[in-house]
Amino acid sequence: MLSDDGFLRNYHRTVSVEARDDGTWLATERITYRLAIPYFWWFFAVPLWLALRRPPWKGPAWWMPTDRFDARTTTVLATLAAAAVVAGYLNTLFSETATFAADEFHVSNTVQGVTGGIVRVAGIAAFVIAAAADRRGRRTILLRTTAAGCALAAIGAVAPSFAWLGGSQALARAFATAMLIVLEIVAVEEMPARSRAFALSLLAMAFALGAGFCVMALRLADLGVRGWRLIYVMPLLGLLLLPGIARRLPESRRFAAPHVEAPFRGHGRRLLLLAASLLLLNLYAGPSSQFFNRFLKHERHYTGGGIALITILTSTPAAMGLIVGGVVADRRGRRAVAAVSLVAGIILTAAIYYTFHWEMWLMSMVGTIVFAASGPALAVYGPELFPTSLRGRVNGIIGIAGLTGSAIGLVVAGVLSDHFGRVGPAMAILAGGPILLAALVIAFYPETAGQELEQLNPEDAAPAPTG
Repeated sequence: MLSDDGFLRNYHRTVSVEARDDGTWLATERITYRLAIPYFWWFFAVPLWLALRRPPWKGPAWWMPTDRFDARTTTVLATLAAAAVVAGYLNTLFSETATFAADEFHVSNTVQGVTGGIVRVAGIAAFVIAAAADRRGRRTILLRTTAAGCALAAIGAVAPSFAWLGGSQALARAFATAMLIVLEIVAVEEMPARSRAFALSLLAMAFALGAGFCVMALRLADLGVRGWRLIYVMPLLGLLLLPGIARRLPESRRFAAPHVEAPFRGHGRRLLLLAASLLLLNLYAGPSSQFFNRFLKHERHYTGGGIALITILTSTPAAMGLIVGGVVADRRGRRAVAAVSLVAGIILTAAIYYTFHWEMWLMSMVGTIVFAASGPALAVYGPELFPTSLRGRVNGIIGIAGLTGSAIGLVVAGVLSDHFGRVGPAMAILAGGPILLAALVIAFYPETAGQELEQLNPEDAAPAPTG
């Protein structure tokens, strides 16, 4: 039996029955298949093999999406994940290396925080880039932002000053941010109604993998005071993925389908809610990585390799939180998952700065897992709550709000850490942002799980004008 369904490009099952001499029968089942998962087949090979061996009466494995994917959906999602790996590296690059660059250029925490804020505020250009996806198409903009982001990030390898480094990475971050926005839009437009959060959880895992590559590369910073520059050469490798991504990625179904040009009128409340939400989240999330490295290096005296080790070992289990958060958000609803994981996760991660030794590692691991569960439930709202013709522009605006939150958080974290002489009190104060966000989710967020995009956005259900 050949198949173009599910995670498989093709599928063949044979059952043979043989009579035995003792009067019993021996039934032999043989299954051969080819996965419709480019790039990440190695990650899913064993889980899918186990899923195919699972007795039908037990139902699907807990980690499987609620909806059944066709081969196109699976291939598109895996291709988006490959692009998300690149986006993860680009969006993490400056935050992870700023501490080492600051040591070479002899700049203070305040200068480091202000420069980091400028890098994020300069990402306002992402609004213009992401908005172009509503006119030129998702695929075109995604490919162009990937190419530009990789090329511009590599300029950091030859930066003659911290200001030059910040300027080059501000441009790179603008394209990387737009890239991430378009990735999420394509995923939501392609996925079935009850699997959108699941899809974004996989993209978040891929993004984290790219960030993990950047963290692992921190070992290069231990080669010398200028060793961090080698980490900025790596984005050029991302350009090698572009031909394959271009070959496998079609234009999204909903953008390719006829749709009306919806006005902004009537969407202001949703836009304000999501923009404020991302700003509050990034007040803490923005400086958490950059100043966590500063905390480890200067308060706990970790080397670049040590920072990489603790980050990888305590952050890798976050994949569990992402998958569980995405599956539960699709099956049980977004709001409860987001609110509970936000509050619990932020308390645990803020406690890291007040612990030592194994307690610090434990808080980091558990806090990251719990906090990660909120990611898919929150990220899916941006593309879900707006019609096709506005998704790029609106999510660009929301992205700007997030960058603004990161910039404010970085500046405040830098000033407060210099004032207190340590990072912990600054991060404890900024933790109020995500906790306030949890209250907004409970009070004002709609429940969107299981609803088609056309139900959430009636404009897209209306026939496109003709003539």
